[in-house]
Amino acid sequence: MRTWVQFLAAGLVWGASFLFIAVALTGLSFTQVAWARIVLGALTLGVVVLVARPHVAGGPVLPREPVVWLHFLVIGVAGCVVPFLLFSWAQQTVTSSLASILNATTPIMTALIATLAFRVERLDASRWLGVVVGIVGVVVIIGPWQAAFGGDLAGQLAILGATACYGVMFGYTRRFLSGRPIAATTFAFLQVGMAGAVMLLLTPLLALGPVRLDVAVVVCLAVLGIAGTGLAYVWNIAVIRDWGPTNASTVTYVTPVVGVVLGVLILSEPLTWNEPVGALVVMTGILLAQGRVRMPRRARA
Repeated sequence: MRTWVQFLAAGLVWGASFLFIAVALTGLSFTQVAWARIVLGALTLGVVVLVARPHVAGGPVLPREPVVWLHFLVIGVAGCVVPFLLFSWAQQTVTSSLASILNATTPIMTALIATLAFRVERLDASRWLGVVVGIVGVVVIIGPWQAAFGGDLAGQLAILGATACYGVMFGYTRRFLSGRPIAATTFAFLQVGMAGAVMLLLTPLLALGPVRLDVAVVVCLAVLGIAGTGLAYVWNIAVIRDWGPTNASTVTYVTPVVGVVLGVLILSEPLTWNEPVGALVVMTGILLAQGRVRMPRRARA
């Protein structure tokens, strides 16, 4: 029951994060939203590590090799700084429900980049078919037959750029950090913490400027940073330990549903037919790319 609660909590918080970003943007700039999200998440995970002091096989809580900290700087920038800025920028023109749908392309991007760029995975015919199906789903979501393109299209492309960053982060992690004895909670803290350090250095460029705070903006920022970029990482790690990474990754199917429902019901966002249809096509591609569904053996031959 505890694992189920943590799984659903992570799915709900991550699915609702697109709503939180949309509300936060009513009082802050897109750079301020990303800055606050990462800094609050880093502080939250720092407190968790300070209290729990997790370690592996009697080793230190924090790694001592400088190269490891450099690796975490890379995945902090690729997995937090750049994608969070892109998401916040994109949601100035893209609805939260559409952002949550496009975010579901992360497993497709990961499979593609991990195979072609980092060569830490190999895709058979079924998985390549999944990548192709996922790309078709993205095309359906964007709807190139629509007459008007502008900021909405640029925002959608920015979100796809963010999910590509996630793919780089996962591939890089698999290549350079997976074999190191670092506790999972410490791993999450180091990634978000290094991203937070970068954001603090960029404070004059990103965080300074006029703000218009009200209760809704403050609450959304707090939940987005403390829960969405902090505690949800810890919950997800607990689910991975109990269920394994494959079952834990099914949270990918929860987040777009939550994002769409909240965007339509709370923000009264429009939803065109091609967005949910494209999302179903993308989900089918994910199932194939992750090897959950495979082509018949005769067809593969």
